[in-house]
Amino acid sequence: MEVPKIAVIGCGNLGLAIVEGLIDNNDIPNKNITATRRSLPKIQHLVAKDVNVTDKNELAVKEAKIVILTVKPYNLLTIAKELKADLAPGTVIVSTATGVSIQEIADAIGTDFSIVRAMPNTAAEVRESLTCICDNGVSKEDYQLVEMLFNSIGKSIRIQEDLMDAATVLGACGIAYVLRFMRAMVQGGIQIGFDAKTASAIVNQTVKGAAELLTVNGHHPEYEIDKVTTPKGCTIVGINEMEHNGFSSSLIKGIVASHDKIEEI
Repeated sequence: MEVPKIAVIGCGNLGLAIVEGLIDNNDIPNKNITATRRSLPKIQHLVAKDVNVTDKNELAVKEAKIVILTVKPYNLLTIAKELKADLAPGTVIVSTATGVSIQEIADAIGTDFSIVRAMPNTAAEVRESLTCICDNGVSKEDYQLVEMLFNSIGKSIRIQEDLMDAATVLGACGIAYVLRFMRAMVQGGIQIGFDAKTASAIVNQTVKGAAELLTVNGHHPEYEIDKVTTPKGCTIVGINEMEHNGFSSSLIKGIVASHDKIEEI
């Protein structure tokens, strides 16, 4: 498969995370990546890594096979319309915007392009993103290009478009939920005697290990929980205290609240 040229439009936090993740991948040469941002100094450091940078979106997309639009949802359709004249027929358009449908994008730019929605998360920066992907019936070759790109920054899952809002909450917003949980663990660790650096090291590896247990073994979380909750032990006491204070229910309510907010957009 020919290595495509890629344009990442609007390199804020997510766009920059995608670019940083791609930089370390040997399958996609850095010189094939173009990043754009209105505030050019914020991405100027990418030049030293052979990434092309510009504040002119129309220049970035002219030779690109894949154009990733990582702009804000309220700007997406406007920017897509502005770029329409500079896009070659057959270009693969990838939107990471929440709440903007494939049909809305097609209405803005026409049907000469393959349109894909993707929801990665900021773990793309360390090549550990989980990206949910849906499309408008693109060719096998085009889908493989997009899949290759996002697999280079983690793992990807193909889903139906009606689940993209849910994917945003669980996979993208989920990074923040997990980090807030980890922050609380570190604070608890400090209270019981560790310095912040040591507490962070313990928590980081513990969370990573817990995720690997589920990924590698394929077990339900409760199976692994049962292995460390001995009768009258300290683990079950801690878990029960958290649940008495609404740990699981507050997390579920937060996820549902985030999803409700997306549906309001």
